[in-house]
This record gives sequence, structure tokens and C-alpha cells, in this order.
Amino acid sequence: MKPVVGSMQAWSCVVISAFAILILSVIGALFRSGHHEMTGDVEDPALDARGEIAGTIFIAVIVYAGFLVFCGLQGMLHLRESRRGAIAL
Repeated sequence: MKPVVGSMQAWSCVVISAFAILILSVIGALFRSGHHEMTGDVEDPALDARGEIAGTIFIAVIVYAGFLVFCGLQGMLHLRESRRGAIAL
């Protein structure tokens, strides 16, 4: 199987996705717990919708996890191809 994206793009996507998963997981956990920095004042309407907001953020985490898996596999394909002595253009 041949890689779809370049080696540099694949590994950059892996790094960016890993950081996005970490950061969005923390933000989603803060929203779900009702941390005052995320939800604002007591009269803030986002206080009622904090579960929905956290759910949306966790869906983004799942999307980034998909990117991480795809790009990681692409990077591994590049490693496997370079070990076989293929000429990179």
C-alpha cells in the first residue's frame, strides 16, 4: 500500500492532532465540571448547556483521534517504504 500524503505532512498531522486531543480534552473536562473560567457567571446561559458544549468538544476530540490514527498509519507506511530502499521523489 502506498502513502496518500507526504512524510512531513503525516508526522506534522500526528503532532498537531496529539496536542489538539490533549488541549480539547482539558477544555471539555472543564466545561463538563462547570469550572467558573469556562462557564462564566451564575446568570450565564451557557451554564445550562455546559453538557452539550462538553459533548461537542468531545466529538472534536474523536475527530482528531481519527486524524491521529490515519496520519500515524501514513507515517508508518513512509517508514516501511524507506526501509525497503524505495527512492523518494
